[in-house]
Amino acid sequence: MSEVILLAGTRKGLFIGRRRGDGPWELDGPHFNAQAVYAVAVDRRGPTPPLLVGADSLHWGPSVFSSDDLGASWHEPAAPAVKFPKDTGASLERVWQLHPAGPEAPGVVYAGTEPAALFRSTDRGESFELVRALWEHPSRGSWVPGGGGEGLHTVLTDPADPAKVTVAVSTAGVFRTQDGGAHWSPSNDGVSAVFLPDPHPEFGQCVHKIAQDAGDRKRLYLQNHWGVYRSDDAGARWTDIGAGLPSDFGFAVAAHPHRPDTAYVFPLNADSDRVPAERRCRVFRTRDAGASWEPLSRGLPAGDHYGTVLRDALCTDDADPAGIYFGNRNGELYASHDDGDSWRPLAEHLPDVLCVRAAVIAH
Repeated sequence: MSEVILLAGTRKGLFIGRRRGDGPWELDGPHFNAQAVYAVAVDRRGPTPPLLVGADSLHWGPSVFSSDDLGASWHEPAAPAVKFPKDTGASLERVWQLHPAGPEAPGVVYAGTEPAALFRSTDRGESFELVRALWEHPSRGSWVPGGGGEGLHTVLTDPADPAKVTVAVSTAGVFRTQDGGAHWSPSNDGVSAVFLPDPHPEFGQCVHKIAQDAGDRKRLYLQNHWGVYRSDDAGARWTDIGAGLPSDFGFAVAAHPHRPDTAYVFPLNADSDRVPAERRCRVFRTRDAGASWEPLSRGLPAGDHYGTVLRDALCTDDADPAGIYFGNRNGELYASHDDGDSWRPLAEHLPDVLCVRAAVIAH
């Protein structure tokens, strides 16, 4: 029988949800009690997928943990897994992203951090090495922290070519490498930065999240600090697809795991009013690559709602029909088991939900 596992990182620990077959959800936690969990990942490359967690203790600082038994026990490396070399003059404030690469790069895991940097592991997250070329990029001196800090929060890898990696930084924008990280180029053509004197700079955009299309891996969806965009050439150029949404401000975007041209966003009113657009709890779905959008709210709260969904707090699993999940800063978790057509609550009154990841596991 298959099992769906859902990792929900919150400001005060990790909660793990499990659903076997068509049965009810079971939620346990918190793991890493009182630690902020900003990054979670499920490494699908093994028969029993390892879990990865970036947790942040106010006393001990940030660390990366792993589990080979679906959260029954956790391992922390003897030496800090992610650490800035002394010559950088930097120290790790937070792990924003953990991203296992594809099957063409077994053992490779990327970590995105604050201050904004990319680290690469070749031993499944036991130890990481700074990707120097991005850290030393000529534009770095002009990067400015966003409202939540200067974080590298998105990592996408090409499943067919492990040398191609795309990252996003708040607030520096999108950068790409096609040679395994030796060279990096800004890739923000068409993405606006409405808060700058020049609204279309080469870099400096406040990109909030990027997702990769299921059918065409060169097709990407981007949620910006104002603006929803699509690229059909792996990020070289971007086109605005925000028409039809009640607001094009938001943090999260996710793509359907199997259906091409299908993606999900959770619009917010504005950067100065970070609550659900029109104060209604709705996920919006496109099934034509952004040409049109439809609201999905059946089973979600119907009255005024104030639960903000953060950049990593919306995800899909790999089922078909797909499970869609989101958590918010009200401490609520919601799930859909039919591509987003209907929803059910999984939890209420949790700490702020910072990130979610889900996967189907066969037993």
